[in-house]
Amino acid sequence: MATAGNDRRIDYVELGVADIERAKAFYGSAFGWTFTDYGPTYCEFSDGRLTGGFTTNSPPQPGGPLVILYANDLEDAQRRIEAAGGHIAKPIFSFPGGRRFHFLDPDKYELAVWTKT
Repeated sequence: MATAGNDRRIDYVELGVADIERAKAFYGSAFGWTFTDYGPTYCEFSDGRLTGGFTTNSPPQPGGPLVILYANDLEDAQRRIEAAGGHIAKPIFSFPGGRRFHFLDPDKYELAVWTKT
């Protein structure tokens, strides 16, 4: 991004994964992300708004920062995640401002999905 309007905002998220093809299959199936391969050890992903990367150059590091995604339909997002092979770590719960759940991806990264309703 590298423009003044993006100063001090999340620009890129990089996850060390055990298997790039497995990560692509999971995130493509669960969220519809697209991918650009940059050789056998790196793949960039895009959710249409934010980009990031999967790499096998660093090992998976579960327990890092919590990445939170938004979904209009929380239950549909949970179904897609489970169908793609994800595991629910914290079932849907309410909090001031909305509802969310946490899940583990195939490399055991914990992420969350939230909605306002």
